[in-house]
Amino acid sequence: MRSWRVRPVWRTRASLLVALLALTVVLAAVLAYEAHDAARSHRATAKRALHDYATFAAWELLAKASDALQPALTAAMAPVTASRAGTPWETLPPPDVLAATSAHALPCADPADDDARSYLRLDFRDGSLAAAGAPLPAAMRERLRAMLTRQAQTVFRPDWRWAALLAGHGADARALAYGVKYTEHGAPLAVYAIVTCASALGAPVFAPVMARRLLLPQTLAAGLPNDSLVAVTVLDAVGDTLWRSAARGPSPFIADAAVASLGGLTARAALRPLAIERMALGAIPRSRLTLLLSLLGLTAGMMVVAILQLRREQELAQLRSDFISSVSHELRTPLAQILLFAETLSLGRVRSDAERAGAADVIVQEGRRLMHLVENVLHVSRAERRMTRLAPEPVPLDAALGELIEAWRPLAAGRDVRIETAPPSTAVARADPAALRQMLLNLLDNAVKYGPRGQTVRAGTAHAAGHARVWVEDEGPGVPPAARARVWEPFFRLEHHAQSAQAGCGIGLFVVRELAALQDGTAWVEEAPGGGARFVIELPAAAPDATPEPRAREAQPERVGA
Repeated sequence: MRSWRVRPVWRTRASLLVALLALTVVLAAVLAYEAHDAARSHRATAKRALHDYATFAAWELLAKASDALQPALTAAMAPVTASRAGTPWETLPPPDVLAATSAHALPCADPADDDARSYLRLDFRDGSLAAAGAPLPAAMRERLRAMLTRQAQTVFRPDWRWAALLAGHGADARALAYGVKYTEHGAPLAVYAIVTCASALGAPVFAPVMARRLLLPQTLAAGLPNDSLVAVTVLDAVGDTLWRSAARGPSPFIADAAVASLGGLTARAALRPLAIERMALGAIPRSRLTLLLSLLGLTAGMMVVAILQLRREQELAQLRSDFISSVSHELRTPLAQILLFAETLSLGRVRSDAERAGAADVIVQEGRRLMHLVENVLHVSRAERRMTRLAPEPVPLDAALGELIEAWRPLAAGRDVRIETAPPSTAVARADPAALRQMLLNLLDNAVKYGPRGQTVRAGTAHAAGHARVWVEDEGPGVPPAARARVWEPFFRLEHHAQSAQAGCGIGLFVVRELAALQDGTAWVEEAPGGGARFVIELPAAAPDATPEPRAREAQPERVGA
């Protein structure tokens, strides 16, 4: 007979302590090596510091250029970005509204080129692009449409009033200043842009900064002009020179930098010999104490990490224990009900056909609860092994939700819970039907389980900017803002739920989030309008008239649980 031996916990901890001691020896060897290699270390430190100063100078040029543009571009974009739209259907001002406020924004190197400005408005609601001012070629308009869409969705931030970028290169290059108009809820409504000559992001912007603003710290510059310490070149997105401060000689310390508000531009700074001579002396440390203390601190930090790792292992073990206990508790109740009513039927203790049908209904409902719990546990196992496979297809959300709610009503009635649905919508999502059903089951289960008896659970569907949403809200205590990210973690339960007698193992919402992510969607929780919690699933939308392709499915029992 084979015997199985479990490795003692103390042996694992002893191995960890041995590893920590070995690491201490390694750190001592590193200290000895650093003492022997001090000179080379000083030189490497000086080179890194000089490279950082070059990066600092390049970044300062762009940052201070952005500061110089701030007043004029903020005023130029004020008609469209100073306030948010009250509703998504608000009438937007035409693009030529920018002409009255942008006279001093982004002047061209040649004043005659300022008359060839164009003004654009890209409406995200219908994708229309309105233009005013100097006409733009159709091909350029399409390039600008794509670029503005990408910038507004991935670069621009809601707290910005403007941003600038250089679009294209060579003869087709254009300088753009743009701003995004948002709704009160933070959704981008439209992007407005001023299109002008490429030279507007060249000498008129960077020459004054180079002449009047410090690009290196005052203690190092010591009153010397920037040109004597650093040479700067501004490059466009393809590496062509847009502007340079002065001709520079070879330098071993060259660095690039970019800032988000001046998209498409890169500043390249090269330190001159005078700057290298001034900075290198200050970059070499006079004492090895800092390095030694850093290494000792690293050792202490590693020891802390080891302790935290042991503590994490204990927490995981406790989580596993709690999970087993919770699952056992959830399994016990439906199994007891099934056994009770099965014995009642087996022994013929029913007095009428109505009682026989009621007992059978209880067995079916409790069996569905067990199936639902088993499906959640199996999905957690598959998620850990990356074995979940889904087949998304167009699914009308209203029909799927309504069918599930009808099957759910008897279980909800057991806790005196009423279920109401919002007015129907035509939302169609690309989702795996079985996965969608599992997600909705988990949300309904949460709403019924953690809400008060006699509550009303509400559910509905909606369109949302290329996505389809389905939501479920209850009248319970809600989810505190600090815990709204953690409720999606496996085995996590809110404190007042964990300390109550209410069954639960903390994997339902984890399954919802995982299945949503596997279908390119997302899920979140927010406060319901009438109090309580609203859980929302957002999935990619499909065309309203899309129909799922027929495919063979294995017959499966209906999976509804409490």
